[in-house]
Amino acid sequence: MALTGRTALLAAIGSLPVGLLAPSWTGMLAVNAPLSLAILCDYALAAPVKSLRFTRSGDTSVRLGDAAEVHLTLTNPSTRPLRARLRDAWPPSAWHPGTEQAASRHTLTVPAGERRRVTTLLRPTRRGDHQADRITVRSYGPLGLAARQGSHRVPWTVRALPPFHSRKHLPARLARLRELDGRTSVLTRGEGTEFDSLREYVPGDDTRSIDWRATARQTTLAVRTWRPERDRHLLVVLDTGRTSAGRVGDIPRLDAAMDAALLLIALASRAGDRVDLLAYDRRLRAQVRGRSAKDVLPAAVDALATLEPELVETDTRGLSSAALAHAPRRSLIVLLTGLDTAPVEEGLLPVLPQLTRRHNVLVASVSDPRVQAMTSARGTVDAVYEAAAGAKATALRARTAERLRSHGVTVVDATPENLAPALADAYLALKAAGRL
Repeated sequence: MALTGRTALLAAIGSLPVGLLAPSWTGMLAVNAPLSLAILCDYALAAPVKSLRFTRSGDTSVRLGDAAEVHLTLTNPSTRPLRARLRDAWPPSAWHPGTEQAASRHTLTVPAGERRRVTTLLRPTRRGDHQADRITVRSYGPLGLAARQGSHRVPWTVRALPPFHSRKHLPARLARLRELDGRTSVLTRGEGTEFDSLREYVPGDDTRSIDWRATARQTTLAVRTWRPERDRHLLVVLDTGRTSAGRVGDIPRLDAAMDAALLLIALASRAGDRVDLLAYDRRLRAQVRGRSAKDVLPAAVDALATLEPELVETDTRGLSSAALAHAPRRSLIVLLTGLDTAPVEEGLLPVLPQLTRRHNVLVASVSDPRVQAMTSARGTVDAVYEAAAGAKATALRARTAERLRSHGVTVVDATPENLAPALADAYLALKAAGRL
């Protein structure tokens, strides 16, 4: 039984004149006995809570930062009307800070034998699966003095998907892709690209593109046009080890790498290439294989939604073996990892020959803009030390990137907001050069 504020107010109002005019047990009993009887009657007339039935419906997934609606249908099978306050509990990360109180509580009246639906508005602040907790119902009597209270569990899961902020860069890269693909007036020629068609020579064309056999059969110079090769294989590998847990600004490195990976997958699938995804640290954490161009991006978004960094050192040999197993023929392997000197020199460099022997390799990493800002710090003793530390870290990072390039690896090192477009540009450059 739960007593309401109205009960306490009535008890206080009744006790005040008794305490002033006739302070005795008899006076207190004269006030509280009727109130107690009213409370018991009110409790008995309240609709039972245990017999209530609940069903859920609504959204099962939502992009991080957007709102999801989860509907809760309550059926009152009893013969008494239900006057209730209801709390639909979810984990703290399912709410925008400060909104839980208003969003999770509902007041409703359900006549006997009928049903009503309420909607809980979720706005997750973290990726992953958010599961519904218990539903707590407080059923009030007609006088509003006492209430029955109980809980029910109605399972429901809402998956918060990666936000994919880099989607805004996709139209510009698709326009560039159309240029490379020969669907506009700009025609590119690169070694290893596929022959597309012949056209008449115009001043400024590369003379190496002249088709002399076709020219001999007509009165004008004929020039070959080329397009990037299609149906190539692209394997995106996410390193989910301890270095991916570091935060740059307000986000973990892994989240910035995910955003870049999604833009690359969207672009490559539109380019007609086959794309697979792999997440690894000491074991396989997520994978997407063999999906069509239409399905690969939704599958990747769903696979990445529950992915979290693991505070372990990445097994680079295992990662290399997994990548080779997922790329049976020549592919472009895009490895999203850190450029910290020790992990790269001790882990990645020894296994690079296995990858570069059969595949083109592109390494993408998230850099911290604060390190670059430290190098220009001036004015105080602390600032001088910061500048020295920043310069040393920048030099080590540049040396690590140069060592990777010496092994034939393409390196992209950019801040979180620039990593996605820089990685997409590197992919397009490789495609234009016929290296994909």
